[in-house]
Amino acid sequence: MTAPTPHIIHNNTFWLSAERCIFWEEEKILILSDLHFGKTGHFRKAGIAVPQDVFQNDLQRLLNLVQHFKPLQIIAVGDLFHSHANKELDLFIKWKENINIPFHLVKGNHDILSASWYKQANITVHQPSLRYNNFLFSHDQEITEQHDADYVFSGHIHPGVIIRGLGKQSLRFPCFYFCDEFCVLPAFSHFTGLASIEPCKSETVFAIVPKEKRNNSAASLVKLV
Repeated sequence: MTAPTPHIIHNNTFWLSAERCIFWEEEKILILSDLHFGKTGHFRKAGIAVPQDVFQNDLQRLLNLVQHFKPLQIIAVGDLFHSHANKELDLFIKWKENINIPFHLVKGNHDILSASWYKQANITVHQPSLRYNNFLFSHDQEITEQHDADYVFSGHIHPGVIIRGLGKQSLRFPCFYFCDEFCVLPAFSHFTGLASIEPCKSETVFAIVPKEKRNNSAASLVKLV
């Protein structure tokens, strides 16, 4: 795991990890979005061959982050799960029992499990948003209701940025997207698409660039201004 990068928002320090999450230093909270747990199982059930190790690798990455940052709480800003319950989500419950950390979910459009399932998993559900101090957490920033918070953290779109070389070649990478009033987190899961963004000069983007094309777990952050 590469060293995280600090980013200051309203005098609070947020550590950006190339493993696609943010650690809020002052409150000891791990923030992430769009984990889509159960997606690979959902695809396999539909007859689409997807390796199960995609899900297992995502769980291991999350465990590594918990062990590294030692958060007091975890906030997922939507799409923690992909669809209906399957065997992968049973494994997630067992995984979560072992970490024993308060887990908050701001519901996303894919979070369609029953209230009883979330209760069984000991996940506190918030809808449409969660406010913590003067920061707001919402799955989709574009439909966030009027608020008086200083800043909004969101996900949903799986932001990606295009980096162009000296020639005509270009590559697209997942990224953290910071504007004056909100941040869009990258999808935590590697098994997602990307929506290209076109940042303005006043906005800040941190691209998540693999050190090796064949090794998604080894990545670093590249700041684009």
